[in-house]
Amino acid sequence: MRCREVEALWDELRSEGMPTLREAVRLHLRNCPPCQELYEEYEGVAFCLSCLSAPEPSCDLTKKVVEHIAEIRAKTRCAPIFLAPVTSPIGKLYVGFKENRIVFIGIGRGDSFEVMREHVERRLKRPVQRSESPAWLRATMERFFRTWHVESESVDLSDLTDFEQAALQKAAQIPPGQVRSYAWVAQEIGRPKAARAVGQVMARNPLPLLFPCHRVVDSSGELHNYGYGVEMKARILKMEGWTGVAKV
Repeated sequence: MRCREVEALWDELRSEGMPTLREAVRLHLRNCPPCQELYEEYEGVAFCLSCLSAPEPSCDLTKKVVEHIAEIRAKTRCAPIFLAPVTSPIGKLYVGFKENRIVFIGIGRGDSFEVMREHVERRLKRPVQRSESPAWLRATMERFFRTWHVESESVDLSDLTDFEQAALQKAAQIPPGQVRSYAWVAQEIGRPKAARAVGQVMARNPLPLLFPCHRVVDSSGELHNYGYGVEMKARILKMEGWTGVAKV
């Protein structure tokens, strides 16, 4: 277990999560002085925050919360996303689209359509219906695997936040077969301290391949995690021409 992973799991020490996971975090902390110092610092901040009295919600905040809830409910009542299976060089894909724009891609891992449908609905807050893949969709995906490029008019990120859109659009500017770090993406979009948040965006990317989170790597140059496995990440990069040399 690496320091980066431990830092992301510190809350396990307070939670009722897996005992083996909590023990792994404790074991790392006992043997890692830098992590011990960071943990003590964060614990001090957490204690100070817990001593503060709860603030009274302002009218402005209440209004924003109500508006946000209304926006989410409106999205769930809007036109559905159509989800269709598509054959590709890396196996079966599930591609979600509305009208003539792609909004979701999932690489098949043996899950049923129902499991994939529920995943898409949770991620994009929209109803999902089964569909056959239209000709334009098959042509778009075939062209992508030949050129490793997709026209912006063929994709739709409008269900994501501005930060998520900025991070994914910057990832799309990384040349095929090359990699950049999470910190590089954060710097390029004007959020130099948001490398970890960029990592979360890549982990939740609803359009992998087309917005290539597989080209974003650890600051050490390691491929790091990938939702479909590091082996799949390496396979896609090698198909693009990656030589195994990181540029971060």
